[in-house]
Amino acid sequence: MKNSLLQNINSPSDLRKLDISQLPHLAQELRDFIIKIVSEHEGHLGASLGVVELTIALHYVFNTPKDLLVWDVGHQAYVHKILTERKDVFYTNRKLHGISGFPKRTESIYDTFGVGHSSTSISAVLGMALASKIKNEFKQHIAVIGDASIASGMAFEALNHAGDTETDILIVLNDNAMGIDPSVGALKHYLTEIKQQNKAAENNVFTALKFHYSGPINGHDIESLIAELELLKNKKGPKILHVITTKGKGLQLAEENQVVYHAPGKFDALTGKLYPKEENHLPMKFQDVFGETLLSLAQINVKIVGVTPAMPTGSSMKMFMDAFPERAFDVGIAEQHAVTLSAGMATQGMVVFCAIYSTFLQRAYDQVIHDVALQNLPVIFCLDRAGLVGEDGATHHGIFDLAYLNCIPNLIVFAPKDELALQNILYTASLGLSQPIAIRYPRGRGFLPYFSVNANDFAVVEIGKAICLKKGTNIAVLSTGVMANNVNLAIDSLAEKEKIAHYHFGFIKPLDEETLHHVFTTCTTVVTVEDGVIIGGFGSEISRFAHKNKYKVVVKNLGVPDVFVEHGTIAQLQKICGIDVTSIAKVLQEFL
Repeated sequence: MKNSLLQNINSPSDLRKLDISQLPHLAQELRDFIIKIVSEHEGHLGASLGVVELTIALHYVFNTPKDLLVWDVGHQAYVHKILTERKDVFYTNRKLHGISGFPKRTESIYDTFGVGHSSTSISAVLGMALASKIKNEFKQHIAVIGDASIASGMAFEALNHAGDTETDILIVLNDNAMGIDPSVGALKHYLTEIKQQNKAAENNVFTALKFHYSGPINGHDIESLIAELELLKNKKGPKILHVITTKGKGLQLAEENQVVYHAPGKFDALTGKLYPKEENHLPMKFQDVFGETLLSLAQINVKIVGVTPAMPTGSSMKMFMDAFPERAFDVGIAEQHAVTLSAGMATQGMVVFCAIYSTFLQRAYDQVIHDVALQNLPVIFCLDRAGLVGEDGATHHGIFDLAYLNCIPNLIVFAPKDELALQNILYTASLGLSQPIAIRYPRGRGFLPYFSVNANDFAVVEIGKAICLKKGTNIAVLSTGVMANNVNLAIDSLAEKEKIAHYHFGFIKPLDEETLHHVFTTCTTVVTVEDGVIIGGFGSEISRFAHKNKYKVVVKNLGVPDVFVEHGTIAQLQKICGIDVTSIAKVLQEFL
């Protein structure tokens, strides 16, 4: 950064001292800086490279932090963070105790709203603008939202409300035809037509919602962006600026492979080439076990359909989508719609696999209860990224699902301990259940080095049955999900392992009460282990069972404490939560 513009810029006030003619050079420096850091430390790449000029222009024109700027989702906010007093600590991005990968109110005054899930920015910025109006404060209110996120129902709700107000809000529509995967839906085609015509129809969808529409303009032309933003800054009422950008701009391989370079891992900063990973004999990823099993099942059963809200690659449903495009549905960032769409198909006898990240199913909670469980429709929810997910942090941890699903009548809840268990529960569900089921499994690789999906190995899982993995005399450890593997290692590390029994409860609901009665009548201590929140989770259910049946056995619950867990590696976060191998072993040793 020697003799650079960026080395002297630590805040937007420094940025505004530059002449406009210097800003393209600054943009190149910012790209180089992001590429270097992300190539070495990993993170989200393509989204931020696509908004370098836009971010510079926004902070150049508007008086941040007095003017309020909200980033939707936040994958694209790296440039924002670098320009707002976090340049020198940017290398700590997504690391334990480092800065968050997303805007976060407690991290900076410039982060006006915490984000991580999509389509919240318009609602948030409208709320801010209405509050400013009540307080007679004059300030600008700007939201930056992508073309994939603006198609979400929540964004449309906010647009509908905002258009009927007199608030001076500016919605910047960052249109790159991408989310994580390519954007889908009728709105995507509409925006494509606008771009191809290089003009918008007089009565377009946004003007119909009473917004002043401007654009589309080149989002990589800083001078044009600044000129347009200066005009809009002084225009009253709700406004939309349609900006065309390229995800991954400035790194050729990132532009050409936008899905891969959304979060590419480590790569060569000069060429962009990904560093090869040694994956021989490594266990399969859970998401690929799901994807390959679904594909295999669909070849047998023509009634199988797949639904995912904008996560075909991340969930590995893309394998099924490529093979059976007429039976697979990417509905865009619309979790509520995905769930009720699945329910509708289930009423017609389809076998519906609805693949949603655990943290995103939270956004469709009412639909799970009202449209699926209440009607007892056998939708198969496949919840990827359950448990602690690592560097994405608090907005993405799938730690609440056991608690929020366990209380819903009619719903089966299952957490496989390994790849084989996931394969077999998917097979079992495909044969036909009389009620809905939620199958939750973690991000990353499994535990069986030589496992591969094979239809000849499919086996039916007995619903509601726990498994004794090890017999013992004094202590019983009850695990659920992949925590069984940590428990196995913890027990093996202890000298008096013969005193410890281990039972795996793949089914959190229904619970195997017969096994529980045996456990509570033969052991003096019960320890539960889960990778979800303790309050309302698996351990809480075991404690409730003991209380209900008046057992006097000591029960110790291990799991995620009553806090929002920060970002870090999964190993680091498991240690913080006390569910890593060493912590579990220490607790067991105390009871021996």
